[in-house]
Amino acid sequence: MVFAQKKRARKSRSRRAREEMQSRSRRARERQYAYEPARRYGSDNSYSQLESYGTNFMRSMNERYAVQGSGRSAYARPYSAVRAREEAYSAQRRSRQDGRRGYDRREYEESYEEEWLEEQRRRRRRAKPARRPFRFTLSWRKVGNGCCDYNLLAVILFLICFGLIMLYSTTYYLSQVEHEGNSFYYLQKQGLISLGGLVLMYIISKIDYRFWKRLAGLGYLAAVVSVLLLLTPLGIESNGATRWIGVTETLSFQPAELCKIALIVFIPYAVVKIGRGVRSVKGTMFLLVLGGFVSGLILIISRNLSSAIILMGITVILVYIVHPKTWPFLAAGGAGLAAVWAFIHFVVSNMDTSENYRLRRIIGWLNPEEYASDFTYQTMQALYAIGSGGLFGKGLGNSAQKMILPEAQNDMIFSIICEELGIFGVAIVLLLFSILLYRLMFIARNAADLYGSLMVTGIFAHIAIQVVLNIAVVTNVIPNTGITLPFFSAGGTSSVFLMAEMGLALSVSRRIEWKKE
Repeated sequence: MVFAQKKRARKSRSRRAREEMQSRSRRARERQYAYEPARRYGSDNSYSQLESYGTNFMRSMNERYAVQGSGRSAYARPYSAVRAREEAYSAQRRSRQDGRRGYDRREYEESYEEEWLEEQRRRRRRAKPARRPFRFTLSWRKVGNGCCDYNLLAVILFLICFGLIMLYSTTYYLSQVEHEGNSFYYLQKQGLISLGGLVLMYIISKIDYRFWKRLAGLGYLAAVVSVLLLLTPLGIESNGATRWIGVTETLSFQPAELCKIALIVFIPYAVVKIGRGVRSVKGTMFLLVLGGFVSGLILIISRNLSSAIILMGITVILVYIVHPKTWPFLAAGGAGLAAVWAFIHFVVSNMDTSENYRLRRIIGWLNPEEYASDFTYQTMQALYAIGSGGLFGKGLGNSAQKMILPEAQNDMIFSIICEELGIFGVAIVLLLFSILLYRLMFIARNAADLYGSLMVTGIFAHIAIQVVLNIAVVTNVIPNTGITLPFFSAGGTSSVFLMAEMGLALSVSRRIEWKKE
């Protein structure tokens, strides 16, 4: 009994204390609201006048902007406070109103109406949706809370300029011979392509990268269809392989480049859709089949082994990133390397020649000097160019091997860099690619969501694999597969799609919430 009485007493005291605190806060708000107009308009004796006019104005505003169906006005709190003061001091306000001058009622009401409307706009701006919709902005620096990664942009521009210089140094003699003395033919062509690629990169960087989720499936389907078009009369055969689609007499298109960017956009979308299912064997195999299907089409139809390796490498790296276990990938990679080594050591090494051109390349790779005039002529000339470069090279434009080296402006441009700029120039090229890959890795780790992170990871995988394969081919570490060096080799389709990938990376970087120093 005593315990219950004490409990009720404590509740009563706490209730009274709470009511007293609410009363104090209410009186404080009323005093602040009452003296604010007088202080703002600088009138010493206009306290009651301002209260009266404020009361009338707030009542009219409540009638005009009443919330439908809510049972109270949108400006209920200030109006209730003014009404309470009006009931307490109504007689004093009416007696002091007459004869007072120096106060403009219209100006006061108009200023308060503007403040009220501005407050409503401010409230609407604060009530933003949880998910920001897609919008196409025209400002370069600010989108949301992020800004563009200018380190990545600077490296891209530097690589483009460096690549154009080396391309001109490699092709000016070939241009004079093939194009009636126009030594700037390849430079002009690649320069226009690079300029168009920069414009495309700028446009894509302005578009929210989440917009491409809507087109991911369509892009994957378009890539598959473009590869199948190689079987039609549109396919152009060159050097025993059909890798190009002839759009017009002077314009052609390489489907393998479209497949690369299609997988970079579609595989992350599939991972996000699958969710936790990617950890299961079924989910992992589904993603690998998506990439392996396109890779197999490229290998079988266009006979492009290097692009097939890149496509499968992008898929495997993306799946490896999202999968919680590491040992299955290490075991599969080790088993694959062991199988390739066993095939080369026990089967191909015992052959002298073969009708299959891929096997001939492997045979020439195992014995390059023996087949220097046949299978490995291009590789041996590239090795001669690398060996004659020395520490600082022969100087820009002084290469001798570029006059006899086949496809010097495409697959073998790295050997010309070694010959003209030496080890010093090679170190600069590798440093630039290292900075580029570092910035891509930084963006992938700090992306706003999983889709953006995986997309940039796919771009990272593409550039890293292609650079490593090109340098390995030129130095005869692996058999010749015919792969270009990004930003340096001549080519329209590869350059345009590479710049599109850079635009995607910049778009992801613009959504990162950078910390202000």
